Formats: sequence, C-alpha cells, structure tokens
Amino acid sequence: MFAFLIKRLLWLPILLNAVGIITFALGLYGPGDPVEVMLGPRSNPEAVARVRRELGLDRPFFEQYVLYVDRALHGDFGESLKYRGQPVGELITKRLWVSLQLNLASLALGMALGIPLGILAAVRHNSWMDFLIVAVLVAIISLPSFTITPILSYIFAVQLKVLPAGGWEGLLSKKAILPVIILSVGPAAVFMRQTRASMLEVLGQDYVRTARAKGLSSRVVLMEHAFRNALIPLSTIFGLILAGSVTGSFVVENLLAIPGIGALGVDSLFSRDYPVIIALTLIIASSYVLANTLIDLTYQYLDPRIRIH
Repeated sequence: MFAFLIKRLLWLPILLNAVGIITFALGLYGPGDPVEVMLGPRSNPEAVARVRRELGLDRPFFEQYVLYVDRALHGDFGESLKYRGQPVGELITKRLWVSLQLNLASLALGMALGIPLGILAAVRHNSWMDFLIVAVLVAIISLPSFTITPILSYIFAVQLKVLPAGGWEGLLSKKAILPVIILSVGPAAVFMRQTRASMLEVLGQDYVRTARAKGLSSRVVLMEHAFRNALIPLSTIFGLILAGSVTGSFVVENLLAIPGIGALGVDSLFSRDYPVIIALTLIIASSYVLANTLIDLTYQYLDPRIRIH
C-alpha cells in the first residue's frame, strides 16, 4: 500500500505540469486579450503594450510558463488581473473556505438523506414505498439548480419570509440553510439510487442468504453483511463528490450572492483573469488525483480481497 501511495504522489507533479501547460496554451492562444478586457475596449494601444510588458505577457510562451512554475513552487501564484494588487493565493484561499463549508455540509446532508432512503427502497423493493422514493428524488434532481434556486428563494424568502434570500455569514448562520438544502439534492439522489442498486445486488448473494439461514437478526444481516459490501461503489461516488467540493457551485453561488470559488471562477473566466484560472485549474486537478488515490485505498479497507500495488 505504501508503494502504491508513493507511486500515485509521484504522478501528481507530472499531471499538474501537463494541466498547467494546456491551461497556459489556452490562455495565450485562446480568444480574447486579458489586458484589453482589463483596460476596456477603447484603451490606447500604447497603454495595452505597456501593461503587457509590465505583466510579462509579451515574453515567449515557455519563458512565461517556467517563470510561473518557479514562482508557484515558492507559493507565489501571481496577482489577479481583475482585482489588481491582490495575490491570487489570498484571493482563492478566502473563497475556497466558503465553498468547502457549503459543499461539505451539503454532501453530509445528501448522504444522511440518500443512503437511508436507498436502503429502505432496497428492502421494500417493488413496493409503493420503493416507487415513491425513486419517483420523488428523480423528479427533484431533474430540476436544474438555476430553476430550483429562484423557486425556493421565492417560497422561503419572499412568501414565507423564514430564510434570507442570499448572502453569506458563515455555515452556522441562517443564510447557509437555503444553499445547503439546494446543493444537497443532487448528492442525495445519487447516493439513494446507488445505495438502492448496490443493496439489491448484495441482498441476492449467497452469503446473505447463509447469514439469514444461521438465524442472524435482520439488522445484523442488513448492516454488517449487506451494507458493508455495498459501500465499495458508494465510496467511489463519495470521493468524486468530495473532490468536486473545491470547485464550488457556479449557479447557486452567483444566484445567492455567496462569495465562493464558483463565483470567483465565473468572474475570472469573463475577465480573462488567467492567473486565477490557472491556479483554480491546478487546485481542481490536484483534488481529483488525491480523491482517486483515497478511493483506491478505501477499497482495500472495505474489501481485504482487493490488493493494490
């Protein structure tokens, strides 16, 4: 296991370097000029050339990339082109913590709802309860977040006036309730469907029938024999959703005025703020690599028959 972990970690800088080169190339040769976006459409060409020279954007591609990597290794990801004077690292750190709180809370709520409902639907397979649970969650997840967000905001903030319409004052404030509920709908439906499918497959196995034939209680058979073996596909989903928690939610954060990574990513894309875009891309790539490594390690814990090298 230790050798496997070292091997995965050694691949991380190679992957990040490949992602960085591709992102840099798209920024240099893609449409739009960040300096013209920053100075405005009617900016003086001489002023544009001067700013490009000051920012080092007139240098060759690989020279710019090598300088960026050298600074990044020392913890300097440059300054934002839109928010002048603000280091990219500080700008991302503040917003990343907001998105992490929001997404981890919604993931926890989604698991707390989805997994028990999935187990219940599997135990009551083909009953009215099974059909009702599946139908309700599928209907809810079919609504995109840009539709359900204004609907719930209108119901709870405008009509009932029990929740704020937007903003952010921390995870323990009332302003966090609405976005957490909205963002938990997707994970809840995914965990419910996967739990139901995994449990139905496991409950039909011979070792489950043997456990029942030995006279074990339904709770022991369900939780200790069936559910543990159904956790393997659930751990994959958990790892991928956990990795995606650093990306924030573009739609919800913008509609509810939450200062998270999602809102920052949208602003950076429209303003061609390439230092921020590159840093966010590297963070997201790192999170998925580490999440996949964690998933592989979890497999061996859940099923000792699985060996990783």
